[in-house]
Amino acid sequence: MPDAVRTSAVRAVLIMSLTLIQAMVAFLCTLTGSWLAFPMVVGGVAGTVVATWSVLDVWVTRQVWNQRNGVVSVPSSTARRMRRERRRARRAARAAERDGTGIRRRRENSGDLSRA
Repeated sequence: MPDAVRTSAVRAVLIMSLTLIQAMVAFLCTLTGSWLAFPMVVGGVAGTVVATWSVLDVWVTRQVWNQRNGVVSVPSSTARRMRRERRRARRAARAAERDGTGIRRRRENSGDLSRA
């Protein structure tokens, strides 16, 4: 994972964990009937909005990084070499088949126009 994406992901995880802790405190304050319940619920709603924004930030940062820098993974040279060899073998087989049967076909079908 690139550094920019990693930074925004760590930030998002920290914000989400703090929001979950705040939601749990708001829930417990509500159960006990504490005066802190309402401010904690309002803070929990605000924290949820910020956590959602931070997750979107991770997604946007990743998309921007991919667009600017492209995909990192490249096929290995071994795979590329094997693909080239298979391609050459197929071409050689088609060329041999074309050369071998083409001459016979011409000789066999040379009188087709007069027979029709």
